[in-house]
Amino acid sequence: MNNDVIKSLADDTDGLLTYEYIANHIDKIQPVVDQLVEHMKLVDRTGQFLVSAARYLNAINAEKYASQISALIAAAIEKDREHRYLPDLLTIWGADYEADAERLSASDDNFRRIYKRLYPTKF
Repeated sequence: MNNDVIKSLADDTDGLLTYEYIANHIDKIQPVVDQLVEHMKLVDRTGQFLVSAARYLNAINAEKYASQISALIAAAIEKDREHRYLPDLLTIWGADYEADAERLSASDDNFRRIYKRLYPTKF
């Protein structure tokens, strides 16, 4: 990560500044996107901004940012113990995710982990 980015995120204690950096510099983050994700994973204690960043990157370009989205989701699952933000992630799999939950659970570990936490009696 270049020094300017490091300096701008030095005071980020919860992930908001990193999320804002991603949103405000989406056309310039490609060289540092992995470092931004790693930084966010370190500072976001609740998963709130991890979820927001995953949803944002998914909306911008799901294919281009697939590995970063997956990493953000996995970290959010670990951090969001109260399940305050996890329901927002399910829309990444489409509005009809519930109708396809069994197949998605079998093919996508992140989906399975979220769905199992939110709906423990369904499977």
